[in-house]
Amino acid sequence: MHVAHLQLTDFRSYAHADVELDPGITAFVGPNGQGKTNLVEAIGYVATLGSHRVPTDAALIRAGQQRAVVGAKVVRELEPGRPRATVVEVEITAGKANRARVNGGSPVRARDVLGILHTVLFAPEDLALVKGDPDGRRRFLDALLVQLAPRTAATVADYERVLRQRSALLKSAGAAARSRQGGADLRTLDVWDGKLAQLGAQIVVERRRLVAQLAPHVAAAYEQVSAGQGAARIAYKASLDGALEQATSPAGSTSTDDAPVELVEAQLLEAMGRLRPKEIERGVCLVGPHRDDLVLTLADLPAKGYASHGESWSFALALRLASWRVLTAGGLQGGPDDEPVLILDDVFAELDARRRERLAELVAPARQVLITAAVAADVPEPLAGGRVDVMAGEVSRVL
Repeated sequence: MHVAHLQLTDFRSYAHADVELDPGITAFVGPNGQGKTNLVEAIGYVATLGSHRVPTDAALIRAGQQRAVVGAKVVRELEPGRPRATVVEVEITAGKANRARVNGGSPVRARDVLGILHTVLFAPEDLALVKGDPDGRRRFLDALLVQLAPRTAATVADYERVLRQRSALLKSAGAAARSRQGGADLRTLDVWDGKLAQLGAQIVVERRRLVAQLAPHVAAAYEQVSAGQGAARIAYKASLDGALEQATSPAGSTSTDDAPVELVEAQLLEAMGRLRPKEIERGVCLVGPHRDDLVLTLADLPAKGYASHGESWSFALALRLASWRVLTAGGLQGGPDDEPVLILDDVFAELDARRRERLAELVAPARQVLITAAVAADVPEPLAGGRVDVMAGEVSRVL
């Protein structure tokens, strides 16, 4: 697949922008602060309904405006010689639910367009996948899950809603206990326990499956990017596993790596019941996918805290390359032309010469590669291709 056209209205710094794109390699070139990243961020947003730069949508709407519209024409060749184009428009509205249109049809929920476009985006922010907090690694897994199975977006959103409700009840119960005005009525909490366990089990099982798919690709990609300097491994660390180490699970076993959803749900319920006094005391949910982590190790040592800056970059690149390979290898459901669009946002300026060249060689064969760079010289020779200059919000193609 590839993006043939991008249209923006009141998105970030752009009052309006129209950009025609071709398959192959295109570099957006211009000084920092001119709007290059805004263009590729918009393409990534159509694919994931999220930004790689900010956690919420408010910053995506141009200052002084109430809404932004991102439109993309996505072309896929499901049969040789028979390309099919789909036009997706996503309307981002301040303080309201976002809406979308497909081929000019009636408005639908924004998440209904997930799966039409797939992207893998490399950015300087990716270094936080290795050096940052678990929350960023959880978002990495969930964003990839949504691209593999768009229905996951609803599960994650429902889980977050239930988590907020249950956390609020725990805080209320804790406040009531501390005030000595009598115990709180915990019957409602039982209901939320069941909902949290049901949704949480689905997320845990899907994440574990995804990590199992990613692991060999991460190891191979790290070896390629780093020229064989160290073995990179990933593993899923569930808070549930820690809870099971302290008590026997309902099935009499603490092994959960390949547990079915029903067993994980039962284990979560058991753990929440056992941990409830501590949860009420602290006012937080102590077990569930919101407390899990993706563990990264390099030569049997934790990458965070032990890996050098260059090694951390290699690991971050390996995670993205592995995502690209998992998506391309048949995880998607649309057909043979579902290779995701690769986006490299100001990455090459961050890499040393060796890693720059190795990354360029690995991604050059992709169906569509979109690059941002401050100067054309930052783009490695293997990625020479089309060029679009961006200056003061003006976008012009260089022939």
